[in-house]
Amino acid sequence: MKIDIILASGSQYRANLLKQLQIPFRCISPNINETQFIDEPPYEYVKRLSLEKANNVAKKNTGSWVIGSDQIALFQNKVLGKPLTKAKAISQLSQFSGNHVEFLTGVSLIHNTHKIFLYEESKTDVFFKHLSIKQIDRYLDKDMPYDCAGSFKIESCGSLLFDKVVSEDPSSLIGLPLIIVTKLFDKAGIDLLHVD
Repeated sequence: MKIDIILASGSQYRANLLKQLQIPFRCISPNINETQFIDEPPYEYVKRLSLEKANNVAKKNTGSWVIGSDQIALFQNKVLGKPLTKAKAISQLSQFSGNHVEFLTGVSLIHNTHKIFLYEESKTDVFFKHLSIKQIDRYLDKDMPYDCAGSFKIESCGSLLFDKVVSEDPSSLIGLPLIIVTKLFDKAGIDLLHVD
């Protein structure tokens, strides 16, 4: 079966994950404003961004299946941004030392012609080891995860920082839960094993 699938993302991490399903797709960056609204609950925030990303791309590609995804990190009920600098990454990881951080990843699937608008969310709990400043500094020099919420890359050596990770979808923490992507296509009546 041939269908046009678009990943509404400029993220190389998400594109690399989707490649694992061995289906043809293309990427289009949605270019949306990702600022959180005042008093917007985290669950609503991640859902809104996921849907906005998919909608933004689906509007111009009405015959395509568009996947939108967004992820936020929550620590002590506060949404964490990407650190962008080493100083901010040190601050984030120092706070996480010996603590628990929750990651919410929302995934949307939209097809405008078929009037399909699906959404599902994945939650991942990350439990950090007690980390010294020396360990944090050494880790940051290795991975430089300044474009990642939470200041780590689990797909690289971020695992060195954790006691455990609890999730129903192992790909969720990287930013695109593949089990959820598959479920959403199943709900839309498409078996991705038959897409080529």
